[in-house]
Amino acid sequence: MSYKCELCGKKPVAGNSYSHSNRASKRIFKPNLQKQKVALDGKTQSVYVCTICIKSGKAVRALK
Repeated sequence: MSYKCELCGKKPVAGNSYSHSNRASKRIFKPNLQKQKVALDGKTQSVYVCTICIKSGKAVRALK
């Protein structure tokens, strides 16, 4: 599974994780992806969609 939203294209970004002593180590921030049924190109498909698209209604609009 690739960590990418099928609707908005959101993907993982790199950043730093900071310990209590403020030492930085590399980490990856992944989007919160959920499997949703969405109508793409006239067919209902099961795709991975981020929760931001689900909350904003992009996934519902794509279904209609």
